[in-house]
Amino acid sequence: MTRLCLSQVRLRYVVEGRPLERATEACLKADGRPGAKAILAAVARRRFENRSEGQRLRKLLRYEVALWSAGAEHVAGVDEAGVSPLAGPVAAAAVIFAPGSRIPGVDDSKKLAAAARDDLADAIKARAVAWSVAFAEVEEIDSINIYWASRLAMRRAIAGLARPAEHVLVDGWRLKGLKPPQQAIIGGDAKSLSIAAASILAKTARDALMCKLDAAYPGYGFARHKGYPVPEHRSALARLGACAIHRRSFAPVRTVLGLPPLPPWPTSDGATDAAPHGAPQTEA
Repeated sequence: MTRLCLSQVRLRYVVEGRPLERATEACLKADGRPGAKAILAAVARRRFENRSEGQRLRKLLRYEVALWSAGAEHVAGVDEAGVSPLAGPVAAAAVIFAPGSRIPGVDDSKKLAAAARDDLADAIKARAVAWSVAFAEVEEIDSINIYWASRLAMRRAIAGLARPAEHVLVDGWRLKGLKPPQQAIIGGDAKSLSIAAASILAKTARDALMCKLDAAYPGYGFARHKGYPVPEHRSALARLGACAIHRRSFAPVRTVLGLPPLPPWPTSDGATDAAPHGAPQTEA
């Protein structure tokens, strides 16, 4: 092989990532130049990463595969985003994939960079049999509390699917009043491909909405922090006061408004929540 050939081989099999044919691989192994060894090393790393990703995806699909094998073709994963922010609605998404589907890179949205989430959201929408995004608005959050509002958004996302779900995989706890059979999975966005995909769609949809709301309510930095209680947001809240999309049931907002703490919310069985309004009532 000439140096020019090595340059072409590197472009084809390292930069472009094409599968390395056996004949070319044999020639590279017989070539003693450092460039040939570097190409082989890069290909070996890619093969290892592909095997690792394949194993991760197989593990991530174990709930779906079990249900597909049992005859449930339309398995929906559902998850929410935006429980902790001090402002803006809470979002939820539901996703149904065809049996055997795989999308490399899909993972819990919290583990992914924003650019990766955006790219994966496009891939998920293109590959899904059906997908849906829904919201529960600030007024609903303040009326029924953030926990129940997030569950409401989840039910809306499931109801919005173009194909009815035959079985639902839910991140966290079971959803009350859901007609299809369901399976609750604690930490499901790291254990189920469908739930992880739903977490990505919910997160990207809410982030996009908060960027739009940043223009409507300037000065708070919503486009940067998406309403989460980061120092920049707390400082703007103290300086500007609360705007229309701030959650009045959240402690930091109530403090700025001079409102007293809320009592624990009643639950459906007449008891009270141990942590009223969810974790955001504490210092985040």
